[in-house]
Amino acid sequence: MGVMRFVVSPPSYLTDEILRQIYMCGIDRVPFEIHARRANGELILERVVSDSGSLHIPWPIEGAGPLVLSTGTLIERPEPYYLPLELARGKLGQVRNQQAEWGAIGLVVPDSLNLAVAEATEYLGKATQAAPGSEESVALAERAIHIALTASSLLVGCYVEQALAVRHRQSPALPTLLGANLGPSMLEECTAVEYVRTFNAANVPILWRDIETSEGRYSWDVVDQQMQWSRRRGLRVLGGPLIHFDQQAVPDWLCVCSGDFDSLLHFASEFVQAAVLRYRGKVDGWICASRVNTGEMLSLSEEEKVRLSARTIELTHALDPDTPTAVSFDQPWAEYLSYRPMDFPPLHFADALVRAGLGLTAIGIEINVGYHPGGTLLRDPLDLSRQLDYWGSLGVPLYVFLTIPSGSHEDPLARRPVRLPPDGWNPLAQQSWAKRYLAVLLAKPYVQAIMWEQLRDSEPHEFPHGGLFDPLRRPKPALRELASFREAHLM
Repeated sequence: MGVMRFVVSPPSYLTDEILRQIYMCGIDRVPFEIHARRANGELILERVVSDSGSLHIPWPIEGAGPLVLSTGTLIERPEPYYLPLELARGKLGQVRNQQAEWGAIGLVVPDSLNLAVAEATEYLGKATQAAPGSEESVALAERAIHIALTASSLLVGCYVEQALAVRHRQSPALPTLLGANLGPSMLEECTAVEYVRTFNAANVPILWRDIETSEGRYSWDVVDQQMQWSRRRGLRVLGGPLIHFDQQAVPDWLCVCSGDFDSLLHFASEFVQAAVLRYRGKVDGWICASRVNTGEMLSLSEEEKVRLSARTIELTHALDPDTPTAVSFDQPWAEYLSYRPMDFPPLHFADALVRAGLGLTAIGIEINVGYHPGGTLLRDPLDLSRQLDYWGSLGVPLYVFLTIPSGSHEDPLARRPVRLPPDGWNPLAQQSWAKRYLAVLLAKPYVQAIMWEQLRDSEPHEFPHGGLFDPLRRPKPALRELASFREAHLM
């Protein structure tokens, strides 16, 4: 067993909540299985391996909340590392490496960025020269972190501006799909007007639980109406997911299949066939399956999830070969692997499906920002950009499904019991995060669809306050942000 130790300043920061969110990755970005604990002001990580790796931890950043920061790649050693110092070194190294990588393809940066990098480097140097773990060293390291984050923001801003300029020279109006999940019911008139003003696409959900309430008996009414409404308004349509791997999406009568995978595969195939035959020619893309890496559907094994996903893709493609097909993965940073080890990390799972020749033409990733557990921890736009490129290495288009909260107070209509950082979440914060994330997503040519996962807080939903319309059906500022992006950039 491997052990790594970090001196944390202040020690009180290591709460039980933070300990549950810490994880450690190898060079392949796959989290190790770890046990994190605190003792005598130190963070102690016990691992089943002794490989070198990087620590990832939410860190308090004024005005931004607990952003995930990471160290560089560290080896095991008897003496502890000083965490603020290593986080400063890690963030600065990330900025410098990315600047060099983008510079090699022609990115031009302002003097202010180079000055920020030089200033952060100077503070880091002073922190390393001060007495290890002293107040002076910690303060200097914190200063280096803040300046490195400023440099990170400047760097991403330059990249986004120049990448979008290149894309617009090739096509004045970008073909990226921008839409939202329409939810389980038809939109009321005022919401529908705002929707069409904002989006060029729609995700029409085809939820097995709601449609096949008893074996072999289907109720397509709402899906039919949503399909017709979307097509009449010229919206591009993503249909699905056909199979959603969360237990709450499975028909109750399927409980008889628990432990009988062959029967489940049969019933799932029948449903997929019925849905695809009914709506082929009416959708512009199929989401064959979602949350294939994290869903707890009937306690399926990893191998069974792979088989069911493959069957759904294969059947959809066979029945509608001219329409793109996608499979969606939740929590793309895979933080959950630190306490829930699996044989198939999500990118490896996706790569296997892409290479299998099943007809899969796109991969989706679901980013539910700030929610824990079951969501994606807060990360700055540079970290987002790097992770998108990591998934983009699969060589197929990406669909991004996004949720960002507008509050952290109790939400009686939210089904998932998750937590949010207690301060800083409000409608304007949601708008700000949406603006930053949308800019990065649009700058990536391989991101071909951006779908907001929850549209309305006025109906039952999964994540608290994640809609674009509040409980009184009023549009939130984030909706205006999305409308502005469409007007400025999209068809």
